[in-house]
Amino acid sequence: MKEGQNFQLGKVSLIAIAHFFHDIYTAFLAPLLPLLRDSLGFNLTFAGFLSVVQRLPTLLNPFVGMLAERTKARYFVIVTPAITAISMGLLTVAPNKISLIILVLMSGISSCFFHVPSPVMMRKVSGDRIGMGMSFYMVGGELARSAGPVLVLGAVELWGLNGVTYFIPTGILASIILYFRLRNISISEDINSSSGLEYLKTFKRFWPLISSIALILFFRAAMKSALTFYLPVFLKGQGETLWYAGISLAVLQGAGVVGTMFAGTISDKIGRRNTLLIASLGAPIFFYLFLFTSGWMQLVALVATGLFLFATGPVFLAIVNEYKTKHNSFINAVFMTTTFLIGAVMVMLLGLLGDLLNLELSYKIVGALAFLSVPVVLTMPKD
Repeated sequence: MKEGQNFQLGKVSLIAIAHFFHDIYTAFLAPLLPLLRDSLGFNLTFAGFLSVVQRLPTLLNPFVGMLAERTKARYFVIVTPAITAISMGLLTVAPNKISLIILVLMSGISSCFFHVPSPVMMRKVSGDRIGMGMSFYMVGGELARSAGPVLVLGAVELWGLNGVTYFIPTGILASIILYFRLRNISISEDINSSSGLEYLKTFKRFWPLISSIALILFFRAAMKSALTFYLPVFLKGQGETLWYAGISLAVLQGAGVVGTMFAGTISDKIGRRNTLLIASLGAPIFFYLFLFTSGWMQLVALVATGLFLFATGPVFLAIVNEYKTKHNSFINAVFMTTTFLIGAVMVMLLGLLGDLLNLELSYKIVGALAFLSVPVVLTMPKD
């Protein structure tokens, strides 16, 4: 059997581990926000602006996708964990807001160059089980976002704000290890010489699908931002400790690991649309349960919310990477741009809404908005 026709567990696991090593550093920003706000003195709107800055380089994703088809893009995947580690590891020693913006922007550029080619690498080694492959890929990222808050807050507790810089050598070491393990996995079989017109035609054919995905993302993004970006700030405002807030974020991301682990495989069996429908209904229902409970019931509701909230990730990646085209890197880049931009805009809007009203009322509004994704899912074709 030719390479790529069967599920290559070893290579699939390596790419998932690379995703973990990269995303564990980008997970530092949310739990550090309360501390950064105290040290540099900024409001929720500026906090949301930081997320926009971090995601702004995603505007370059389509160009990175075209570049990935013409170069040895596996090296993007290899070097970016080190770059992201350096930029995020220096956040807590940033002397002013400008420095903070520059560091966050650096991490965003690095993230862009990692996330465009890596799912294409995963597609190549997943054979005919793309959903399972994308679940592995997303699990790597969600594990990172679960471990990141606990690790970074632990470092602050032990060594103070400067302790976050101690994670930088680990990111550099990760890139060195990935060089020896991933350097032989190619993105494309040969150099692609397609013209800009051909990419435009590909985008036009892809538009009906990406527009449906964009609508679903739009209605769910504010709720996801509320939980993944503002959760520590929200819980501190409710009178909880920073540690409880950090642990809650880790619990949410841990549940997301389980959701992403099984969602792709389940969608291979029951269909992509059916899986999206279940996730679109479940997430806002349990989100409201989280809002109106406390103590251990609140944590249980947070776990259930995480299961459904993150389940759409591998399903969307499977849909996009099953799309019949020779420009998989470009198509994946368009999807990534759509995902990150919608998320960034909604993070900033939620921060603005939180300043104008309050986070508790804002959370109730975004929960209602998330239910609007259900009719969009129902309009998608079953196949």
